[in-house]
Amino acid sequence: MNFFRGVMGGQTAGPQPSGAETIQKLCDRVASSTLLEDRRDAVRALKSLSKKYRMEVGTQSMDHLINILQTDRSDSEILGYALDTLYNVISNDEEEEQDESEDENAQKQADDLGTQFTETFIQDPEHITLLLTLLEEFDFHVRWPGVKLLTALLKSQGVQVQGIILVSPMGVSRLMDLLADSREVIRNDGLLLLQQLTKGNAAIQKIVAFENAFERLLDIITEEGSSDGGIVVEDCLLLLLNLLKNNSSNQNFFKEGSYIQRMKPWFEVGDDNSGWSAQKVTNLHLMLQLVRVMVSPVNSPGATASCQKCMYQCGLLQQLCTILMATGVPADILTETINTVSEVIRGSQVNQDYFASVNAPSNPPRPAIVVLLMSMVNERQPFVLRCAVLYCFQCFLFKNQKGQGEIVATLLPSTIDANSISAGQLLCGGLFSADSLSNWCAAVALAHTLQDNLTQKEQLLRVQLATSLGKPPVSLLQQCTNILSQGSKVQTRVGLLMLLCTWISNCPIAVTHFLHNQDNVPFLTAQISENLGEDERLVQGLCALLLGICIYYNDNSLENYTKEKLKQLIEKRIGKENFVEKLGFITKHELYSRAALKPQPVFPSPEQMLFDHEFTRLVKELEGLITKAVHKSSEEEKKEEEVKKTLEQHDNIVTQYKELIREQDAQIQELKEKVSSMTTQTEQLQATVSQQQSQIQQHKDQYNILKLKLGKESQSQSSQGDTQVNGLQTEELSQLREELEELRRQQTLLQTQLSEKDALIDSLKSAAKAAEGPAGSGNTELLQELEALKNQVQAHLAEIGHLKAERQELLRRAEAGPSDTAPPTDGSSDAAKAELENRLAAQTAEMEQLKESRSGLEQQLAAATSTAAILQTEKAKLQTEVQESKKEQDDLLMLLADQDQKIHSLKQRLKDLGEMVEDEDDLRDQTSDEDDEDED
Repeated sequence: MNFFRGVMGGQTAGPQPSGAETIQKLCDRVASSTLLEDRRDAVRALKSLSKKYRMEVGTQSMDHLINILQTDRSDSEILGYALDTLYNVISNDEEEEQDESEDENAQKQADDLGTQFTETFIQDPEHITLLLTLLEEFDFHVRWPGVKLLTALLKSQGVQVQGIILVSPMGVSRLMDLLADSREVIRNDGLLLLQQLTKGNAAIQKIVAFENAFERLLDIITEEGSSDGGIVVEDCLLLLLNLLKNNSSNQNFFKEGSYIQRMKPWFEVGDDNSGWSAQKVTNLHLMLQLVRVMVSPVNSPGATASCQKCMYQCGLLQQLCTILMATGVPADILTETINTVSEVIRGSQVNQDYFASVNAPSNPPRPAIVVLLMSMVNERQPFVLRCAVLYCFQCFLFKNQKGQGEIVATLLPSTIDANSISAGQLLCGGLFSADSLSNWCAAVALAHTLQDNLTQKEQLLRVQLATSLGKPPVSLLQQCTNILSQGSKVQTRVGLLMLLCTWISNCPIAVTHFLHNQDNVPFLTAQISENLGEDERLVQGLCALLLGICIYYNDNSLENYTKEKLKQLIEKRIGKENFVEKLGFITKHELYSRAALKPQPVFPSPEQMLFDHEFTRLVKELEGLITKAVHKSSEEEKKEEEVKKTLEQHDNIVTQYKELIREQDAQIQELKEKVSSMTTQTEQLQATVSQQQSQIQQHKDQYNILKLKLGKESQSQSSQGDTQVNGLQTEELSQLREELEELRRQQTLLQTQLSEKDALIDSLKSAAKAAEGPAGSGNTELLQELEALKNQVQAHLAEIGHLKAERQELLRRAEAGPSDTAPPTDGSSDAAKAELENRLAAQTAEMEQLKESRSGLEQQLAAATSTAAILQTEKAKLQTEVQESKKEQDDLLMLLADQDQKIHSLKQRLKDLGEMVEDEDDLRDQTSDEDDEDED
C-alpha cells in the first residue's frame, strides 16, 4: 500500500517517477497481483490518470483492463473502474478544455486517438459481446459505465460496432432492456446509446421497432410531459426519427400499431402561447418533423395517402390547423407547422377540402388560405415563413383541380367581391408589387393553379386588369409580358417566364393569345440573340423555352406566326444551334438541380429563389421536344402533318370502333348478368331436383326394407341372383334379412328378460311378505318380552331398595342398644344380633342374584335390539330391490310396446302401399310348414 501512496502523491524522498513509468507500474500490478484488493486499487489509480495521460493509459493498459472484465466478474467495483478507464481513453466527449491558442490540429489528434483506441478494442468482436453481457448486470457501477463505453464506441466506429451487435445473439434485445431500467440516468443514457445504434442501419432499426420500441418511447414521452418535457423527451423524439426516417417498414408498423393517433395530444396548445421555453420549442419542432416523416413526398404514394387519411380521421390535421391559426406561437414553430400541414394535405382530396374550409379567428372570419397568402406577399414577414406558405399553397393545389378552379374563379370578373380580399387578388397584387420576392412567389403560386389543368389555363385568359385610371383594362397575360419587357429584376423576370411557360404549354389557345401581341416574339428573339452577362443567361434560356413552346404547341391559326415562320425567324435571327445552346442554360444552372430534388422550396437566401420543383419537371419534359421541333425541316413538318392527319383519321376510326366496342361490351355485360342470373336459378332448380330425388330414393329404400322385413321375396329376385331387383342388390337383401332376424332375436331376448324379471319380482314380493310376517311378529314378541324383563328388573330394584331400607333400620337399632322399657338380657341380645346378621347375609346373597339376573336381562335386551335393527335393514333392501325390479319391468314393457307399435306402423304402411300383410301367427305357421317340408 505504500507503493500506491507514492503513486497517488504521498511524501517520498528522491525523484518522482514520470507519468508513463507510474502507469507501467500500475499495469504490472494489475497483471501480477493475486489479491483482488491490490488489483482494484491499481485500476482505480489508472482511472484517475486516464484523462490526463490518455495516450499512455490507453496504450499500456487496454489489454489488462479487458482481462479484468473477463476474469473479475464477481467484483462490481473493479468492473466499474475498468469500464470508466476504457471510456475515458476512447471517448472524445470529455476532452479537457482547450486553450484559445490551441489550433484545430490538437482536437483532430484527440479524435484520431479515440478512433485508434476504438479500433484496438473492437479488433476482437468478443470484446463487444463481453460488453453486452456486462450490460445485463443490474449493479449501477457496472451498467452505467458500460452504457457510456458502448455509446462512445458507436460514436467513433458506428458501422463496425453495429455489425458486431447485429450478429450477436440477443444483442439488440439486451440494449432495449435499458429503457425499462428504473434508474433514470441509465434509461436516459440508454436512449443516447440507441440513438447511435440506429443511425443509418435499417436492419437494426427494424429489430428495435419490433422490440416494442414505439410503445416504450411514447410512454416515456407522455410520462415526461410531452412537449413540456425536458431533454429526455427530445432524446426519445430523436430516436423515433432514427427509426422512422427512410424506413418504410417501420413507418407501416407505426401506422398499423395506431401510434399516429397517440401523436395528437402532443399538439394541444392553449390560448396563452407566451413564454415558450427553448426546450419546448425544440420538442415541438421534432414532433412536427415526426409527422412529416410519415407523410413525406419521398414515401410511396400509397403509404403517404394511408397516413394522411389516418391523420384526418384521428383529428391530428385539425389540431395542426388550430396551431396554424393561433396567436403567440413562436415563428419557427409556426413555420414548421405550415410545412407539416402542407405535406399532410398534399395530394389528398379530403384533407385539401378540409383545409379550404378552415377559417382564421378574425372578425369577419377569413379563410386560412387568404391569411397565409397575405403573409407570403408581405415583404416584412420572415423569408422562411414566406417559403413555407408558398409550399402550403402548392401542396393545397397538388392534384386538386377543384381547388385550382376555386382560386382561378376569384380572379374572374363574375365572381370578384369588392368587399373582401380574395386569394386571386392577393396573388395579382404580389405579382405586380415592387418586391421581387413577392413577384416570384405570386408567379409560381399562379402557375400551380394551372398545373396539368387545361380548363383553368383557358379560364385565366379571361382575366382583365385595370392598370390605371382612364385606361382600358388589359388581360393578365398581356400585363405579364408588359412587365417582362420593362427589364425588371432577374428574380421577377424568371418568375414571370415560368408562369408564362406553364400557362401556354399544351394549350394552343393560350399560345395564340400570346402570339397575337405583336411585341412578344421580337422581344423574345432579341433577348435570346444578345450576348448578355452571366446573370442574364438564365433569362435567355427561359425566353428560348417560351419561344419553343410557341412553336411546338402552335396550331397555325395566325398566318404571321405559324410554326414554319417562327422556325425561319429563329434560323435567321438567332441560329438553330445558338437557340438550342441557350435553351440548355436552364438545366445547367446550379440551382436547377437543387430545385429538382424535392417539392419543398428551400433556399439559403431570397436571391437564390429562382426555380420551382414542378417547373423543373416541365423543362425536362419539353426540352427534347422543342429541340426536335426546331430542327425539323418544312418537308418533315409536312410529312408529320400528314402523319398526324392520318393518325387523326385512324384515331377517328379507332374512336368509332371504341364506341362500338363499348356498346358491345355493354351488351355483353348485360348478357353476362342475365346468364349469371339464369345460372343461379338453374343451380337452385338443380339443388331442388337433387333434394327431391334424394327424398324419393329414401322412400324407395324404406319401402324395400319394409318388404324385406316382412319376408316377402318374389321369384324374380331369386332367379336373377346378383342382378338388381326392385332397386336393391342381393347383398343388400341379405343384409336386410339379417337385420330382420336380429330384430326378432332382440324381441325374443326382451321377452325372456321380462319373464325372468317377473319371476324375480314375485320372489322378492314373497320374501318381503315373509319378512313382514314372522319377522314382524317376532319383533313384537321380543319387545313384549323386553318390556316384561324391564318390569321384573324394576320390581327387583324396588325390592332391593326395600331390603336396604330395612337393613339400615336394623343397623340403627343395633347401634342404639336396649330400650328403657324392655331391657334384654345378654342371651337374647346375642340371639337377636345373630338373627339380624343372618337376615343381612341372606338379603345380600339375594341382591347379588338379582344383579346377575339384571345383567343377563340387559344382554338379552341388547341382542334383541340388534336383531330388530338387522331385520329392519334387510327389509329396506328388499323394498329397494322390489322398486328397481318394478322399474325394469316397466322399461321392458315400454320397449315391447314400442316394438309392437313399430311393427304395427310398418304393417300399416305396407297395407297403404297395397301389399298383402300376414299376421304374426300366419308367419309362424308358414315357417313351421317350411321346416316340415325341409325335414321331408
